[in-house]
Formats: sequence, structure tokens, C-alpha cells
Amino acid sequence: MMAMGDSNSIKVFAGVHSIPLAERICRRLELPVGIGRTEAFPDSEIIVKIEEDVRGRDCFVVLSTCRPVNRNLMELLIFIDCLKRASVARVTAVIPYYGYARQDRKDEGRTPITAKLVANMITTSGADRVLTMDLHAAQIQGFFDIPVDHMSASPVFLNYFNSIREELGDLVLVSPDAGNVKVSGKYAAYLDGELAFIDKRRISGTKVNSTTIIGDVRNKTVLMMDDMISTAGTVCEAAKLVLDGGANKVIVGATHGVLAGPAMERLSDESISKIILTDTIPLGDRVDPIRDKLVELSVGDLLGDAIHNIHHNLSVSALFRKDTGSKR
Repeated sequence: MMAMGDSNSIKVFAGVHSIPLAERICRRLELPVGIGRTEAFPDSEIIVKIEEDVRGRDCFVVLSTCRPVNRNLMELLIFIDCLKRASVARVTAVIPYYGYARQDRKDEGRTPITAKLVANMITTSGADRVLTMDLHAAQIQGFFDIPVDHMSASPVFLNYFNSIREELGDLVLVSPDAGNVKVSGKYAAYLDGELAFIDKRRISGTKVNSTTIIGDVRNKTVLMMDDMISTAGTVCEAAKLVLDGGANKVIVGATHGVLAGPAMERLSDESISKIILTDTIPLGDRVDPIRDKLVELSVGDLLGDAIHNIHHNLSVSALFRKDTGSKR
């Protein structure tokens, strides 16, 4: 990237479950990862200890609040509090994957808005700024009373798809649901593909019945992009539907590989030929059942550039001019 020339003023720390991503970010910044450790007491309480001088420095804590969600969230809050009590100049919470984002509104009586609660907790812990990526709902930015830089992983995906554009052939971007049509449309424009979407009808919280394709997929490569793959029910039902509609093959991509519950079993199905995920959530050994068709892209350079720009008071939005936007 570039020599920062200010390694004495910026520090990037990593939560336990985001160390590999933090290391990639720091390679981009040409800095070592900050020296700190997180330990657990026998009763499962955790403590964070910073093991270098951070007084007056611009500090960043990289930690996705993925599984184990509550443990990672608590570590993030303690990390921020620890740095603030060490008299840093500023703390930015770098949350590549923001857990609880799907609980962003009351869609029935007597339910919480946990995405707002988590935003309050992060703010109260002492964070001065938040850097996150592909929120499930863009309006979550408004839940914070501190600045939020909302990144998109689309430049990383577009670089990859452009590198294999010839082998993709006749391409159609299929939105697995109506809410994602805007994002799919922008990918279609950048990749010179067509657009289609699935008319999805949800039966329950765990069952989805996808019934109709709006658009032409016959004899084409189908690419389906989403912000996350959780249980994979939506994307797998959509994949089977487009293959029944005459598509040649199906490629799916998502920024966040949550991969909960039956996701591995579903994604192992031959209806999906390739899966592209980023490292906002560590994938580890759990993806072994789909390893042969999995491509993992890193957002480390993109986040590193964003941290560089935040530190130097430069524009962050300039980093993703080919932004495909948010789901809603």
C-alpha cells in the first residue's frame, strides 16, 4: 500500500476471533498488530489487557460480532473501555460483521429492537466511531449517536468477477428476493449481465417457498449476491428454482458467511456450483463440506484503506465508487 510514516500514532488491535483479518489489515497498513490479550476467568468472565503504551494514540479494534455472538460483543465492549481508560485519543470500533443487525425493527408486538440496543452499548462503552461493512439494513447507521462509516464489499467482489468474466459467459444476476433487486441490478450493470428476481413467499421463520422467476435464466450462468448467508434456505431454494427454469449453473456470493444450522448440508447440494464469501467472519474448518467449491475473498485491504483514510481525515466513501448499495 503505502508507508504510513506514523506508526507511533496509530494502533490496530484484534479481538480473539478476528485476528487473521486484523493481520491482513495491518499488512496493508504496514503496521504490526497492537499487543493486547484477552483472557477468560474460570466462570467465563473475560478481561482485556493492553500491553503497550497507547496514550494519545488513534486506536482501532477489529472484531466481528459473529458466533459466539455474545462473547465477541462483550469482548468488543471491554476492549473499547480498556483503551478509553488508557487515555487514547480516539477509539474506532471496526465491526466487519455487525451481529443482531436483523433485529432492526418491531415487526410484531412485544419484541425488542436489539440492533439499536447494541448500538447504544457500543456508544456507551466509549467508542468514538464505528467502521462496519454491508449492514443487513442500512438504516442501522442511524441507531448510533457517533459517526458510522458503512463500507461495501462490492469492490472486492467486482474485482474477482471481472477477473473470471469470460468463464461466466452469458450472465444473469438473480435477486433471491425482491428486497435485493437494487443491489443485483447494480452488479448486473457493472458486469454487463441481465437481471431477474425470485418472487419469494415465506412460510415461517425457517421455511421459504420460492415460486416464480421474474426474468429469463434459460441457458445462462446465474449469479446470486446477498449481504449474508445464514441458514442458506433462501439461496438454495432459489438455486433449485432457476435450474428448473433452464439455467446452466448457479454461483452464489455473500459478504458474511454466517452459515448457521443446516447451511452446510444445504450448500453441499449440487445445485450450487460455486460459493464466494469474504473473511468478515472467520470460516475455519466448519466449511470443509463445501471447501471444493468455496472461494474466500479478503476485505483486509479495503478495511485497511478505510482505516488509513479515517486516521488521516480523508474520505472513506471515495474507496468504493462502484458501490452496489445496501439491501434496504
